[in-house]
Amino acid sequence: MKSLIKKMVPDNCLIVVMIVTSVSFIAQAQQVKSFKGVQHEKYEGEFIPIDRASMPVSNAYSYNSIGFTVTQVNVNEDGENIVGDAANEPSMAIDPNNPDVKVIGWRQFNTIGNNFRQAGFGYTTDGGLNWTFPEVIDPGVFRSDPVLDTDTAGNIFYNSLTVNENDDYLCTVYKSTDGGMSWDDGVFAQGGDKQWMSVDKSDGVGSGNMYAFWTAAYSICPPYNFTRSVDNGATFEDCNLLPGEPYWGTTTVDNNGNLYIGAFMDDQFVVAKSSNAQFPGATVVWDYMQPVDLGGYVSAFAGYESPNPTGLLGQTNIAVDQSEGPNHGNIYLVCSVLRYSPYDPLDVMFAKSTDDGTTWSEPVRINDDLTNIAWQWLATMSVSPDGRIDVVWLDTRDNAGSVDSKLYYSWSFDAGENWGENVALSESFDPHLGWPQQDKMGDYFHLISDETGADLAWAATFNGEQDVYFSRIENEFVGLNEQSAVSDYLELYQNNPNPASDKTVIRFNLREKTEVKLTLSDISGKEIQLLQQGLLSSGVHSYTFTTKHLSPGIYYYTLTGNGISETRKMIVTR
Repeated sequence: MKSLIKKMVPDNCLIVVMIVTSVSFIAQAQQVKSFKGVQHEKYEGEFIPIDRASMPVSNAYSYNSIGFTVTQVNVNEDGENIVGDAANEPSMAIDPNNPDVKVIGWRQFNTIGNNFRQAGFGYTTDGGLNWTFPEVIDPGVFRSDPVLDTDTAGNIFYNSLTVNENDDYLCTVYKSTDGGMSWDDGVFAQGGDKQWMSVDKSDGVGSGNMYAFWTAAYSICPPYNFTRSVDNGATFEDCNLLPGEPYWGTTTVDNNGNLYIGAFMDDQFVVAKSSNAQFPGATVVWDYMQPVDLGGYVSAFAGYESPNPTGLLGQTNIAVDQSEGPNHGNIYLVCSVLRYSPYDPLDVMFAKSTDDGTTWSEPVRINDDLTNIAWQWLATMSVSPDGRIDVVWLDTRDNAGSVDSKLYYSWSFDAGENWGENVALSESFDPHLGWPQQDKMGDYFHLISDETGADLAWAATFNGEQDVYFSRIENEFVGLNEQSAVSDYLELYQNNPNPASDKTVIRFNLREKTEVKLTLSDISGKEIQLLQQGLLSSGVHSYTFTTKHLSPGIYYYTLTGNGISETRKMIVTR
């Protein structure tokens, strides 16, 4: 503790005006060394079977603005909110071969009257417009900490922690081959509290491998904290050791099959790499465990003045640039961080390595609020296939004196050298509403980026209770503008009708005779159809487009001419 205080205040210096904030910092910082022995899931309450059909309902929450949508996921068969339950801590997987298919898993509480939770899940086949929440996996079994991922074939994997009445920690990985509609019986995957898992999607020898690590203090095999599967999830190996007992982090695999882990350990953030974990039969060796300065500490259990009193306020997020651009191979780290200089309860902090983790940049603050009293919590990062870095977080800056929060977003096109102006995406909500018997709204969200935007699985209390939401962050903010500024050459209008169920009309205006191309892309930005191409005269043109052959979902149409492109979103329904 003495060394921790020295980082904050010199021995011979007393700054009176900082007493309040320093005391607040110390109160949180004192917990740092004991975090790994405090935060853990435990078997709580008894399973209370509930007939969802008999539960009261209300309208499901939804929200739409330019470039941003919110759709509730944990709904009944009629798409209504189920009153009296709770859902939080979501993770998401997207079928790489059909991005309209998405699956979200979460902690499902049948009632907020106790703390028993199960493995909730929902799926969509139309890009997130509509969600189905059929039932939990393994009904009646205590489950928590969902982590989802997919392989290159589109199989969805759901890593779920359970804790039995003897306080044994173990994880099960379930597999779905039909986009989350059904699940197998699951495979024992070792495990422990706050596990995270990634699937190797490279085309190398490790393709299909799965890697998971967890908190060693709460492990099925202490002090071990790591396992892998080298047979596409059919079995998981005996526990292995990730040195130093890092915790509260995430994993990622680059397109060369290298495994990276970002986490917190011994008062510092760390990044670990293994280049040989991909090889079946090899004993996993860690190339390095490198400390990273994010300008502060991970934060948790910050009390009722914080937005998430008994939960995490940030989890270490790691990502690798897998684009074909100049930043290929960069490693990025983001977390909501308790700052020590200057003091701030939570800032979204970023650092990067351009030399495979050998050295790291100075920490960069992403949030651009002008005070040091707001909470920027549960920061979550993803990198698009073309190298754009997306970061979202919850933010109290617009609600001074309270913990009411909005979802905020920023992005970088240049490997984190510059960040876009922070954008408030959502309405405000009170995260202290709708708690089960644990006074928190979960510990993490999950963000997945593509060329035209990002998908987010998150939790909020817009209904006055905890629910899980899917959001699409559109290209309004990230550069491929759905409606760019009117050019000197062309202007693209919104299709009509939109949504379209049968056919729709796309109109555009050319300022002069122009060689143009009109194309249709799916939600991932992949071009799927050439609609029109040729030399057209100046004036307004119309193109009638039949949508019957398209699956319901979100699409984009792009008009290109004279080196100018404009893109708009089109929704197809049935």
